[in-house]
Amino acid sequence: MNNEPTNEPQAVIERYARRVVDDRYSLLKPDVWQTVQERQRAMLRLFARLGWHDLSTRRLTEVGCGGGGNLLELLRVGFSPEHLTGIELLPERYAQARHALPAATTIHAGDATRASIAPESQDVVLQATVFSSLLDDAFQQQLAAAMWRWVKPRGGVLWYDFTVDNPRNPDVRGVPLARVRELFPLGVLSHQRVTLAPPIARRVSRVHPSLYTVFNLLPALRTHVLCWIQKPQ
Repeated sequence: MNNEPTNEPQAVIERYARRVVDDRYSLLKPDVWQTVQERQRAMLRLFARLGWHDLSTRRLTEVGCGGGGNLLELLRVGFSPEHLTGIELLPERYAQARHALPAATTIHAGDATRASIAPESQDVVLQATVFSSLLDDAFQQQLAAAMWRWVKPRGGVLWYDFTVDNPRNPDVRGVPLARVRELFPLGVLSHQRVTLAPPIARRVSRVHPSLYTVFNLLPALRTHVLCWIQKPQ
């Protein structure tokens, strides 16, 4: 495991710059909207289990908010715009998020480890497929430590990421649960496996969208985990 710090934010920018842009993740595709809806249902069940019936009072920061899609979803389920914060490294995605989200929502540009988020101020710190794009172990740990500082006692980190490597993409790597526990050693972790493996999801959904649900009944075919990592009182 590499413990020497590198300029990982700049490396991430360079890796994203060489990615092929296509419509693979368009919500118009049946495998994509089913993946998104499955994750939404799991997240809402989590909030209900926590007894969070009034989400408008909860503060949430998303690390790697992209174009603002997840924050828009959270607005729809009841979060208040002034209680949402996004952090985005890539300038073009930051601009998209700033354009899409209400003015009352704070968006920070740049390295999340340097964001001015007050300690113990957030009920939720969300990351969705960010850590799998970080190939430097020391930077992963640095970012996890920052996220943990921001979380209130009884709040938590909401984690969604894949656990297995993608052999076709050397710019990402899976983050197994053992690594999640290493990153947040003081957290109380609960998790569930979600998301039908994307290559399978794409193939079966082309035959019929309902086959996504059928194949997703097999836990071994799910490649991601949704974790709630709670900070003790």
